[in-house]
Amino acid sequence: MKVDLTRILLMTFFFVIPVIGIWLGQSSPALRGRIPLIVAFFAGIIPIIALYVPKNFLSGQEGMSTRLGQWLIIVAGFALLLGVVNVIQNSSRKIARRDSGWLFSAVLVTGLLITGSFGIWGAVSHHGIGFMPDGSPTPFKWVEDRIFQPLQSTIFSLLAFFMASAAFRAFRARNTEATILLVAAGVVMAGRVPLLEFLAAPVPALHPAAASGSLFLGSLTEWVMNTPNGAAQSGIIIGAALGAASMAIRVILGIERGYLGLGAGEQG
Repeated sequence: MKVDLTRILLMTFFFVIPVIGIWLGQSSPALRGRIPLIVAFFAGIIPIIALYVPKNFLSGQEGMSTRLGQWLIIVAGFALLLGVVNVIQNSSRKIARRDSGWLFSAVLVTGLLITGSFGIWGAVSHHGIGFMPDGSPTPFKWVEDRIFQPLQSTIFSLLAFFMASAAFRAFRARNTEATILLVAAGVVMAGRVPLLEFLAAPVPALHPAAASGSLFLGSLTEWVMNTPNGAAQSGIIIGAALGAASMAIRVILGIERGYLGLGAGEQG
């Protein structure tokens, strides 16, 4: 009889230990903080080890890392359900108390229930959330096309005005950095639109020169986006990656415990 070591280890780390921790935590509040730290340690360290140790029981198709990823999908589904319940509870409480903005909460809950009902109907009827067999949209698709997308377009339209206002305040040559930003923004905007052709339209003799100038501005724009801008983006991405890695290490080692939501007596 072949023993499935992968399944046994995963069940031990993520089922047996938490159950024992819950049982012991009834008498010792400090264990309520230690057991989740142990679970978080194994959940974080197993995928890392699987990247550097090419063993089947770790990184194979039936390995611990692969199965853990599948289990996390299930956990994410329950987390989504928990989030929906939390939204309904908080919004219902706000509506019952008639707190400030309770009408917005009522609209949120109504939209959540309606779209959720249409999605469940699509799953039960096997029609999905796209189109019916005759080509007509499903109720979920109709809500998405007629309500959600117009609202989304409205929000992005409002954001465009905020961005224009922020750009107007930022593009002022107050110092060297602002001047460089202003010049780079002007070059990029001029290279993205047919500005020279528009200006040379009344004078046909200037059309060839305008076309050549547009090609030059386009090439300059690509250089600005790929070289200086690309270098700055690389630095930002590297910094963000280092920050995420350091936070992951803090969580795995149990240094960062804020996500547990424990009281002072349960920190351990």
